Amino acid sequence: MSTPFLRSLALLAALSAAVPAAAEEAPATERWWAHVKVLADDNMEGRLAGSPGHARAAAYVAERFAAYGLKPAGTEGYLQPVPLVLQRVFPDKSSVALVKDGVAMSLVLGEDLTLPARIPQPASVPDAPLVFIGYGLHMPEAGHDDFAGVDLRGKIAVVLSGGPSAVGAPLRAHAARERWEALQKAGAVGLVSIQNPKQVEIPWERARLRAVEPAMRLADPALNPVKGELFTAVMNPAYANKLFAPSGRTLEELLVLAEAGKALPGFALNQSLRATVATETTQAVSSNVAALLPGSDPVLSKDYVVLSAHLDGLGVGQPIDGDAINNGAMDNASGVASLLEQAAALKTGAPPKRSILFVAVTAEEQGLLGSQYFAERPTVPKAALVANVNMDMFMPFKPANAIIVMGEDESTLGEVARRAAASQGFSVMPDPFPNALSFVRSDQYSFIRTGVPALAGRLAHPAGSPEAAEDRRWRAERYHGPKDDLAQPFDLPTAVRFNQYMATLIREVADAPARPQWLPNSFFRRFTPAK
Repeated sequence: MSTPFLRSLALLAALSAAVPAAAEEAPATERWWAHVKVLADDNMEGRLAGSPGHARAAAYVAERFAAYGLKPAGTEGYLQPVPLVLQRVFPDKSSVALVKDGVAMSLVLGEDLTLPARIPQPASVPDAPLVFIGYGLHMPEAGHDDFAGVDLRGKIAVVLSGGPSAVGAPLRAHAARERWEALQKAGAVGLVSIQNPKQVEIPWERARLRAVEPAMRLADPALNPVKGELFTAVMNPAYANKLFAPSGRTLEELLVLAEAGKALPGFALNQSLRATVATETTQAVSSNVAALLPGSDPVLSKDYVVLSAHLDGLGVGQPIDGDAINNGAMDNASGVASLLEQAAALKTGAPPKRSILFVAVTAEEQGLLGSQYFAERPTVPKAALVANVNMDMFMPFKPANAIIVMGEDESTLGEVARRAAASQGFSVMPDPFPNALSFVRSDQYSFIRTGVPALAGRLAHPAGSPEAAEDRRWRAERYHGPKDDLAQPFDLPTAVRFNQYMATLIREVADAPARPQWLPNSFFRRFTPAK
């Protein structure tokens, strides 16, 4: 019996066991919420990519697509299996020390620093010199290159998160994502990153709990940013001066320069790092869920607009206040529920001229892996992908009258988004957290990297407002934790307005005579494939 057939049977069994009454039977104002309740329920176990909970969630989405009459667009029905490698780091069997003049000072894993599991870690690092290289960003087109004139061969780079305020957030974000390639090209053997305390979203006490959980990468080496192994660590800013002490510098003076928008110096830290890292790797498979609404125009139907949202969450982790399930209600059951709403609405309305792919991608929380896999190996001709609109935790916790459109100034999609927002009474405001690098932290970036114009958006509130303050509290207390659950506030009328905005946006993109285009001054225009 074939593997695809067995997997289909398993998903059908999971569906019959896990899915309550059909969400589309709820009243129109509650239909979105009904989907959220299904996907963020405890029985989905946080929807970790590759887990039984994620399989149940995937089965639910596939069943909804089928009920709406959408065509399967995976490689196995509605599913596109994504092969993954899981890596776990064992802190109790690992060690890190700073070495100065032959004397080693041990660091405490979990307190001083953590060892992320996403990048392949070497088993050992023999006394590699430490070098501070500012933000660690290679942006020659903006006149900024932290790698220029620095010898990193056999050394470990130490960087401060963020980037120079004089450089636009999209370019800074891209350079941060591409840092791995620059490090390996320079011959570095490792990276230690220090979070800017003023830009921290998740407090250290919560972040360190996640560091002991396994992380993932794509099984195909050709799709991974790091070739081979690279030591990686995240330093607690509260103890970062242990790195800087022998250099005569302090983190505080660097933060003052960063706050003032001044250039950060590069310098040797006058000590080395020694480490042993105990890891374990296993194989896994998790699926994207894809459905197709064929276009009605004989010519334009050969183009595909991709509407995406990540289905995966963080699964079951370390307990916080007695709760270990990271339900991911806002992040991102909310976005998948909106994806399902758009699918139902577009199927029942007048057929769009272009074809629309609805893709609930996996492993976003592991580094945009599912969307990268789909963008690189789509189930339709790659050159026919003309636009991506992504939905990721659009934050309907309070009434809102503004939207942030990430990628607004990069392509002609921005003007479409502005018109769609105005049609629903939303204004478009700048991102209040540009240093969060949101434009490349969700799945739209996977499509951008293959040359497809893309954007994402979420609800927003004026700076200094009580709602904006609550947004910050949400990130500190609920984001990527068990409190992102069904008990938190949701404003259903605002969610419905956002869905109407999305429907207007998607409809215009799908029916426009011309494909979306990168704007002439967009940095990301360079990714457009050569014809």
